[in-house]
Amino acid sequence: MINAINGGLLDMIKKTILSVFGTRPEAIKMAPLIKEIERRPELRSVICVTAQHREMLDQVLEIFDIAPDFDLDIMKNRQSLSDITAAALKGVEAVVKEVAPDLVLVHGDTSTTFAASLAAFYNKTMVGHVEAGLRTYDKFQPFPEEANRVLTTCLTDLYFAPTQTSRENLLRENAPPEKIFVTGNTAIDCIDYTVSKNHVFSEKLLNKIFFNQDLNQDLTKNNLNQKIICVTAHRRENWGAPLENICRELKKIADSNPDVLLIYSVHPNPIVKNTAEKFLENNPRIILTPPLDIKDMHNLISRSYIVLTDSGGLQEEAPRLNKPVVVLRNVTERPEGGWREPAPSPAPSPSFCATRRFIKKWPNRKIPLETASRANESPTRFYFLLEFQKRAPRIFYKFWGCIRPWRP
Repeated sequence: MINAINGGLLDMIKKTILSVFGTRPEAIKMAPLIKEIERRPELRSVICVTAQHREMLDQVLEIFDIAPDFDLDIMKNRQSLSDITAAALKGVEAVVKEVAPDLVLVHGDTSTTFAASLAAFYNKTMVGHVEAGLRTYDKFQPFPEEANRVLTTCLTDLYFAPTQTSRENLLRENAPPEKIFVTGNTAIDCIDYTVSKNHVFSEKLLNKIFFNQDLNQDLTKNNLNQKIICVTAHRRENWGAPLENICRELKKIADSNPDVLLIYSVHPNPIVKNTAEKFLENNPRIILTPPLDIKDMHNLISRSYIVLTDSGGLQEEAPRLNKPVVVLRNVTERPEGGWREPAPSPAPSPSFCATRRFIKKWPNRKIPLETASRANESPTRFYFLLEFQKRAPRIFYKFWGCIRPWRP
């Protein structure tokens, strides 16, 4: 009888958290937090995905066994930013009205992030922003992410900043200090579950490259004793001439280094895919793969010699695996790992010239400053998870003005 009463009381005081995301990077970083919310009997977890990136999102949902309660499925061919934002705003608002959550939890800087925050604001619902406070202070770099995160900050009630630098950015913008929490980065925690020396790649071509590899040997080289360079490049600000320059330089690296094998995980966007194929297809030292799932990507990075990327997430994940990164951008919102401003000339040629030198010097484990835009000897200290997912429920209850039913 007592248990029944306690159960009924718990149902009455349960708080509902609506987690909203739409892309693979958001899903990766939200997964540990969602799993912790689901574990808490005093919290009701509701998940809404916009699926602004359908296939790439589904990869992560399957890997982490996350079943959305609402799937807006807004993705369409050649969708514009306005298409994404309008569809996400309308869809998430309908979910907010139906669920009536106590908190809407968003992540990062996508169009889904901004639209969900705006939908919550329109319905006078508290917003929690995971990975708050990243800044480049250039609204077009990265585009549209910088604007999305700044606008989301204006609508946020609880700010979960990954680093002290992010917290300081928020303080400069007059965010209430008592509502800012330095959390570390949840993506770092995921790596402990995805990387394995015995990993079997879903992308079968990668299995052929690493097949029968001696697990005691240097995993940054394949069976042909080639140095593996992991590449991603897809950001909107790189579309057109910048991405063409990137591809030309990748070809130069491959052609001038017979001991190198470049593996480029190509984004499915037609602009990116067509450019990569135009410049890099049929090169014996360049492999173009479809977008890799998160396990394949993390295990490829762990076996790579260096990472060349314009991705935000890989700037954090590669250092966790002790891999140097060349950032294919003019500016980054993640300066903690040792970012240096590139020389004032047509990007990204300076970085690639440096990369060619870097390939020769890296075996000595000495990283000259000029060889990579971001290559810090111990950058992981900036990104380690501070068990945010376990602290988060306490923070939520504090700002709901109530006491947790018990301490699990």
